Amino acid sequence: MDQPGRVSTSIGGNGTASRAMDNATSSAHGAIDKASAAVKPAVDRIASGAHQAVDKVAVAASDAAESLSAKASRLKEGQAQFATQCRDYVGANPLVSLGIALTAGFLLSRLLANR
Repeated sequence: MDQPGRVSTSIGGNGTASRAMDNATSSAHGAIDKASAAVKPAVDRIASGAHQAVDKVAVAASDAAESLSAKASRLKEGQAQFATQCRDYVGANPLVSLGIALTAGFLLSRLLANR
């Protein structure tokens, strides 16, 4: 009844108790082997599902990063265009620009002084 990797419990004598112990040990080992064989496919399915979820999240994060990068680029272009338009307007209308700046400064100082 000895199996590789199994401990034999034979002591000698008439052997009835010894055989019963060997049978119980073999049954326990068989149950453990059967349970581990049944659990392995479930663990494999869970691991596979977890890998797929990580892959989906990585793709979504990559897409979001690309979208944000494109939007940031468009915002930088818009900012540069706005700065150019303002510079051109100030160059073409210096007195109006000075009046706008003075009025804006006065209004801001009044708003901030009341706080």
